[in-house]
Amino acid sequence: MGAHARPGRIHRTGARIATVALVGAVLPITAGGLAQAATPGTTHSVDDQSGEAPQTSEATTPADRTQGTLTLDSKVQTVPDIKAEHAFLLDARDGSQEREMWAGAEADESVSMASTTKIMTALVVLKHPEWLDRRIVVKQEYRDYVSHAGASTADLQTGDTLTVRQLLHAMLLPSGTDAALALVDNFGSGDTQDARVADFVDQMNATAQELNLTGTHFDSFDGISHGDNRSTARDMTKLAQRAMLKPVFADIVKMEQYKTEAPAANGRTRYYTWNSTNELLSSYDGALGIKTGSGPEAGYALVFAAQRDNRTLLGAILATDKTRFEEATKLLNWGFTH
Repeated sequence: MGAHARPGRIHRTGARIATVALVGAVLPITAGGLAQAATPGTTHSVDDQSGEAPQTSEATTPADRTQGTLTLDSKVQTVPDIKAEHAFLLDARDGSQEREMWAGAEADESVSMASTTKIMTALVVLKHPEWLDRRIVVKQEYRDYVSHAGASTADLQTGDTLTVRQLLHAMLLPSGTDAALALVDNFGSGDTQDARVADFVDQMNATAQELNLTGTHFDSFDGISHGDNRSTARDMTKLAQRAMLKPVFADIVKMEQYKTEAPAANGRTRYYTWNSTNELLSSYDGALGIKTGSGPEAGYALVFAAQRDNRTLLGAILATDKTRFEEATKLLNWGFTH
């Protein structure tokens, strides 16, 4: 295998900084994921790392929103108190059918989706499950990129060696952009890091086309947009549905915390602890996780899933404000009662 051939060389977002310690020498969703598929300008994405809300325009988060409509048993009804316009809710049913339950007024408008982008990054990596245990050495360039972009981090330490599986945890839980770049740099093809990143983004767009995500386009692997990184609430829900078919992905995103160890650069052992940015995991009964995102242009985003009474609901809320978890809770509560 060539030094940069895909995927022999296992080749920008998320929030809490991971903690590290150095010590001496649908459907339905099962524990392994979904049972069966039902559906074949620079923007920073920081996922609340600073603790401050990103600045959003009135057009993104108007005070008075139009309530969405749902289609259920051929009847049109309204869902009360849901202000998010870029929102979508899907009933994944039993694996052989699915049903759109609710769509916000702008569920099909393409908007910036911040680091929920990393769902697709993970899906592309997981096309090669044979490389999950492949080891990747953390480069200083990965830390430098996070610092330059002001992105969220898993606080990976230069010279440490982590597996692809560990890096997926680091990318999806604290939304580590350093972990995302480590994966992309090893799963893309090319003679330079820029070339490998460009190739990987091409793979993301090719996968979006395969999944018929017509309102989606990627220009980054981490949600830090270069002017055309966008999706719709409907597309992101369908992307999440496909990602949850991957047992590794489903197992990771339902974790509130993950602890691991890795060989450190000095031959000792480094212990990492990564916490999920998804508050639904601790506040909503039956939550299955998925991914958060936030940024100055994107506002706040959340792609979510939950299971109760053998029913699995998936949804997405994009371009909203800090009420994303409350809005998702309202949608899920409503969905499980219909």
